[in-house]
Amino acid sequence: MICQLEVTPAISLEALTMAHSSGVKTLFNPAPATADLDPRFYTLSDVFCCNETEAEILTSLAVSSPADAGKAALVLLERGCRVVIITLGAAGCVLLSQAEPVPKYIPTEKVKAVDTTGAGDSFVGALAFYLAYYPNLSLEEMLKRSNFIAAVSVQAAGTQSSYPYKKDLPLDLF
Repeated sequence: MICQLEVTPAISLEALTMAHSSGVKTLFNPAPATADLDPRFYTLSDVFCCNETEAEILTSLAVSSPADAGKAALVLLERGCRVVIITLGAAGCVLLSQAEPVPKYIPTEKVKAVDTTGAGDSFVGALAFYLAYYPNLSLEEMLKRSNFIAAVSVQAAGTQSSYPYKKDLPLDLF
């Protein structure tokens, strides 16, 4: 289940609580981020995924490189997250987890971006797809594939209209 903050935070928090107590895997994207995020969001999220700007708001640390993202991810991990992913736009993303508490940088393919609006949502949607339908993939592989799909999305104008259909993606993603 994916939650974010474009609805009332109390609703997302209740949905995360219900999912967590029912054993449903949760993916939380704290967008738009607020510095005073309820601490339960950290502990109720199986996967906590934010971009560099959101990470800065949440941790008060500057995030302008994979190394910075690793430091911010560690702060979020210390708040109770199990898995933290910080997306870095064209630079890819950084993964940190309780199981592997050393930041792992996952670069992405360089592309000519036409419109980056919605790239983060494309990434989160792809990640949710892999978590649900390919749970035996390593998280690192899921992130590589999510990076690829987000890179495809920025090569077309629009938000939802830029999201690729499965039939338009390489078969090795599935």
